Amino acid sequence: METAENPIDNETLSDDETAAVDDAEMQAALDPESATPETDPADEDLPGGEIDEDPIAVLEAKIAELNDKHLRAVSDAENTRRIAARDRANDTKYKNMDLGRDLLGVVDNMTMALASIPEESREADANLKNLYVGIDMTMNELLGAFERNSIKPIDAMGKQFDHNLMEAISQVPNADVNDGTVVQVVRRGFMLHDRLLRPAQVIVATGGPKAEQGSDGQSDGAGGVGEAAPEGAEKAYENQGKTPGSQIDEET
Repeated sequence: METAENPIDNETLSDDETAAVDDAEMQAALDPESATPETDPADEDLPGGEIDEDPIAVLEAKIAELNDKHLRAVSDAENTRRIAARDRANDTKYKNMDLGRDLLGVVDNMTMALASIPEESREADANLKNLYVGIDMTMNELLGAFERNSIKPIDAMGKQFDHNLMEAISQVPNADVNDGTVVQVVRRGFMLHDRLLRPAQVIVATGGPKAEQGSDGQSDGAGGVGEAAPEGAEKAYENQGKTPGSQIDEET
């Protein structure tokens, strides 16, 4: 009778070795879970048997990330350009702010000089009249230079008090005009474009009728640009703790 070949390379084993092999095979047959499972070398680098990510999906995610960064960089650059353009425009528009404020003292001095020469004295003294005319011409020339550079006086006389443009230094009883009406301008105020160079110092009336408000919230009586009729004149020209021009003299 032919004998079966030994599965271990047809080598001749001793009786003890053959018995050990038979025991191992029998043990594996009885307890399959104890056998060492074969592993795929390709799975050794993947914990838990995970599958590799799709390279196309990885590249698409990277492209989306770079595109987002590009759009953000372009947006930041555009914002920076707009801010720089606005700053340049403001620098050009308000370049005469400091010069205008320095020259307001000259306007005040010439105004006081003109007020100190009454008409009777001018008519009685030709030299005094010529001096008055010379000061008045100089004043008009200076105001003309102001206007050519967009510096204009605030028209406050007879208008409703506006704490954005005016500074009330006194009040007088006057029942003939609306409460809070400017009855005297002590010192003229000036604007440069839409910015306040200096508020007008005024005296306002009190004790008269309340100014009526129209549908737009402004006084139906005389009023200047940006004026809003107050609930009560006293509250208006007390300024309610606000600095004159605090709402106008600010950048947008």
